[in-house]
Amino acid sequence: MKNTFVKLVIFAPKSHANKVRAALGKAGAGKIGKYSFSSFSSDGIGRFLPGKDAHPTMGKVGKLTMVKEERIEVLCERRRLKAIIAAMKEAHPYEEVAFDIYPLESF
Repeated sequence: MKNTFVKLVIFAPKSHANKVRAALGKAGAGKIGKYSFSSFSSDGIGRFLPGKDAHPTMGKVGKLTMVKEERIEVLCERRRLKAIIAAMKEAHPYEEVAFDIYPLESF
């Protein structure tokens, strides 16, 4: 049987992590049984070099940038993933949002 859930991992600047997390929950991410808005976060440093055609929210074109970020992990129903990603991108300040999607095993 194919699992209907995936884990979505988003990297967001600390300044916007609560806004992104709220958007994820409102879109239906983070539902585990009778609980909603469930997530896990860990802190880290994001690094990027904006190219000449970039419009960075943080940092400057041509300059290596380091930003305090949160790694936000949420469980998502696969069928709602497109809407959840759209809501996440709407709340996220970056021009290019870094995120991962992991398939989950059924037991």
